Parts: sequence; structure tokens; C-alpha cells
Amino acid sequence: MYPSKFDYVRVQSVEEAVRVLGEHGEEARVLAGGHSLIPLMKLRVLRPKYLIDIGGIQGLKYIRRDKNTLRIGALTTYFELENSLEVSRTHQVIASGASVVGDPQVRNWGTIGGSLSHCDPSGDMGSCVLAARGLMHVRGPSETRTVESDNWFVDTFQSALRQGEILEEIEFQVPPGKLGGAYLKLERKSGDYAIVGVAVSLALDSSGKCSYAGIGLTSVGATNLRAKNAENAILGKIPTKEVISEASEEAFKEVTPSDDPLRGSAEYKKEMVRVYVRRGLEKALEAARSS
Repeated sequence: MYPSKFDYVRVQSVEEAVRVLGEHGEEARVLAGGHSLIPLMKLRVLRPKYLIDIGGIQGLKYIRRDKNTLRIGALTTYFELENSLEVSRTHQVIASGASVVGDPQVRNWGTIGGSLSHCDPSGDMGSCVLAARGLMHVRGPSETRTVESDNWFVDTFQSALRQGEILEEIEFQVPPGKLGGAYLKLERKSGDYAIVGVAVSLALDSSGKCSYAGIGLTSVGATNLRAKNAENAILGKIPTKEVISEASEEAFKEVTPSDDPLRGSAEYKKEMVRVYVRRGLEKALEAARSS
């Protein structure tokens, strides 16, 4: 199918993008990489009258490390995240998640900011950002503000962005200790949306205890979810097999997925959460111990 008729506007700065968004209100949509927005427009699920292309804003594409802070511009692509040594060293879960998004074409064009703004509960990057406790820096017509990842995912395809706002940057604090992370994804075929996805980020202190734990879940709710009870089950403990098993059981109890004729029953998805949280913790732990 073809999208309905729209006017195309290419902007050169965040200020210009915010101004144009303000002029056209709810009739406008922001285009970044386009791999989330364009399919919905072709299906006519979305019918914006104005498409605002921010792809030319050079100041929104970067990966910067400043001591214990990692900053990623909203237009940074999955390919850039996957291949960044700085991201792999400090937030392996982000690099791991980026490496399994779609196919090479999607990873070369799709952006982290576009994915987070789109807010698809089947999106891989949302769970990774939850596991890493990302802070979203947003620019609006009258102010800039910061939104914690726990408050970002409001509902299916609904982020915390307000009318006229644009996501500029995602900030991550680097936990002290030995770091490890992983994103595991159960899918029908390579490049498909996740049946279940699990993002894990861990840090170990000098005694081998877990000093930081982040677990994000994909495709098992109306939004990407953070498994807080599972995190608490491993935090402050030496992550033995028994502790990991306890954490995976807590994650199993936390989710209430729905039946899906294409990707399995709710019961199957819950069981896969238990399996993949255990595997994700084991993989992240191995990475942390060898870091």
C-alpha cells in the first residue's frame, strides 16, 4: 500500500524542528530513520499531513564518554551502537540489543531515538535502555527536561514525549565494578519481532557480589517492562545458580503477556521469560567476570 498524501519538511536544527512541530501540532510526525514510521504510514495506521525529517541534524548523532557518563545522540544508528567500543565497554546490553534489530538495512538506517519515540512494546532497544537506566533528554518549545526510563514508556506506541517535543539525547551512568550485559531474543526467524526479549546489565564488586542489576523485557506487556523483583533477587548477592534461578522465577511472576496467534500463547511467553532471564543473567555474568 501507499501512504496517504503528506507534505515533507526537512529541517536543519532541533530549534527548527520544534518550531515546525509547534506550527502543525498533532498533524505532524517526526521522521528519523523511518523504519518504524514508514511501515505504519504505508498501512495507513498513521496518516500525518506533515512529515518532518530530522535526519539532517548532524548534532544529534554521536557517542560520547565523559568519565562515568555515556551520552548517545538520538540519531545514532543501531549499526553505530553495535560497533562502538565505548558502548561495548560500558553498556554491553545496548550493543548486544542493537546487533539483533531487524536486518543490516534496518540497523544502518534505524536510530535509537526513533525507536524510543515510537515506543513499540516489541522494540528491542526499549528493554535495553530500561536495563541500563537511561535518562532521556527532551527539547520542547519552551523548555528542556529529563525523563527517567521508568517513566518513558507510557503505553503501546506512546512515550512520555509531549506535543511539540523531540528526544535529543540518551544518557547512561556507568556503574562501578566489573561490567557485563546481554540481550537475548526469541524469534520465529532472523530479523523478526521478538516473541520474548530479555535485556540484562550487571556489575560485580570486588567481592563478586552483584552491585548493579538491570533487567528489561520485550513483548510481554503493553510496553517494554523492567523486572524489578528479579533485579532485587540478585542485587547484593553472589550470583550463584540458585540466585539466578530465583531471579528468573521472580521475572516469571512479574509478567502478564497476552495470547498471540502468530507468536504464541501467554503461558508459553511466561515460560520463555523464565528461561531467557536465566540465560541472559548467565551470559551477562560470564561477560562481567571476564571483563
